[in-house]
Amino acid sequence: MHIEHIALATNDLEKMKDFYVNYFNATSNQLYHNQKTGFQSYFLEFTSGSRLELTTKKHLAGRVPESLGYAHLAISLGSKEAVDTFVERFLADGFPLLNGPRRTGDGYYEAVIQDPEGNLIELTI
Repeated sequence: MHIEHIALATNDLEKMKDFYVNYFNATSNQLYHNQKTGFQSYFLEFTSGSRLELTTKKHLAGRVPESLGYAHLAISLGSKEAVDTFVERFLADGFPLLNGPRRTGDGYYEAVIQDPEGNLIELTI
């Protein structure tokens, strides 16, 4: 058993797709758009085979808006040096560093950053 994908509801689907493609070399499929419901999505695949589904829904009259985001997404970069390098890149590009890099109580070496919509990403070994 494994997690097949994680879905992330977004406000700006294109901006979020470009972020994950640019920083994490994800490969995106073509935009899916359900004209009837207003739902749109991209599936992004990472070199490890993990997938992230980015979604948005243009709210139709009378519909209750869906929630946005998730708790966090942990991305394993393979080494302490890689975590440090990513942190430097994100800081240089103006993204906030919320925590770390540090060794956590449960043994992870991690840093926590935010994507363009404020969702938390744990960069780990």
